[in-house]
Amino acid sequence: MEQKSLKRFGLIGRNISYSFSKKYFKEKFSAELFNDCTYENFDIESIESFPDIIKKKSDLKGLNVTIPYKETIIPYLDKLSKKATLIGAVNVIRFTKKGKLKGYNSDYYGFKKSIEPLLEPHHKKALILGTGGAAKAVAFALEELDIFYTFVSREAGENSIDYNRVNITSFDNYQIIINCTPLGTKPNTKDFPPIPYEYFTPQHLAYDLIYNPAESQFLKKAKKKGAVIKNGYEMLVLQAEKAWNIWNK
Repeated sequence: MEQKSLKRFGLIGRNISYSFSKKYFKEKFSAELFNDCTYENFDIESIESFPDIIKKKSDLKGLNVTIPYKETIIPYLDKLSKKATLIGAVNVIRFTKKGKLKGYNSDYYGFKKSIEPLLEPHHKKALILGTGGAAKAVAFALEELDIFYTFVSREAGENSIDYNRVNITSFDNYQIIINCTPLGTKPNTKDFPPIPYEYFTPQHLAYDLIYNPAESQFLKKAKKKGAVIKNGYEMLVLQAEKAWNIWNK
């Protein structure tokens, strides 16, 4: 009988053994005495394995979604929140009382709340490094903050420029640089996005969604030039708490 009363939560992703979510929620459940809650990682090689997890774990109440499935998971869901639809990426799934899967995005909320206190009047334009699900959430938050943005990718596209186009003029025009790529995260801590770091100044804000290590090469290089820096830890905490609220609606 006890087994049936468990509330199961988890994380969908690939290579997620060092993930923030499992540790965070296990500590939260312990500290707040949610003894009936469990959290586990579902490390899958392909999104096509997702339906199998749902079948095997029929008592799931909610899921987080991380790299690389924030966009490809959408076709497997029954419905999306308005904001997840606009963003085009999902990082939270709620299992409704009718057993339907509804997708939400709490990444944009976490990013917006964590960057807001750092914004100065001269912070008017942002370069977003990367074009994945997290980058889309960041773009949505910037729109709400009335900050113009441009995506930077390995290859130029309809809505992005390539890294070769980032130069001193870019740094003159864009005062916020946001790393939404996994470059520099553990264990590959020597990696960093290929931009000309010498053009950072104290007028710039460098934000890295990476939190492990706490100071990535991207942040270290920006800091050397006097830029204000911030990692993604607070964003993750805020998005996790938002996810918890969504699951417990």
